[in-house]
Formats: sequence, C-alpha cells, structure tokens
Amino acid sequence: MNTLSPELLSVLRCPKCKGVLKEESAALACVSCKLAFSVDDGIPNMLIEDARPLVASEAS
Repeated sequence: MNTLSPELLSVLRCPKCKGVLKEESAALACVSCKLAFSVDDGIPNMLIEDARPLVASEAS
C-alpha cells in the first residue's frame, strides 16, 4: 500500500461515524464501525457503500 501522508491521515475521519481511521494493509480501518475503506494508488475510497466489514483479526 502506498502510505498516506501523516497530514492527510490526521484529517480523514470515518464517513459513517466520524471516528478515527487507522492504516491497515491496503485500507483505512474504523474500529468503531468495523468498516474498512480501500486505498488504491494512494487514494482512499471513503464511500460507505464501497466499504467492507472488518474481519476479527483486522479489528484489533
């Protein structure tokens, strides 16, 4: 995954609950909502309808 800049990561929030996102492999994860948002070529896809559920191993 292309690592997002710290500045961008500091302002991005979950579009569903406004929670803090953390970087996972090729995704941004919201632990509160248990959703993962994909990051393709360094561009986060923050559409709720495109998010996937986090699996138990990713939610920690």
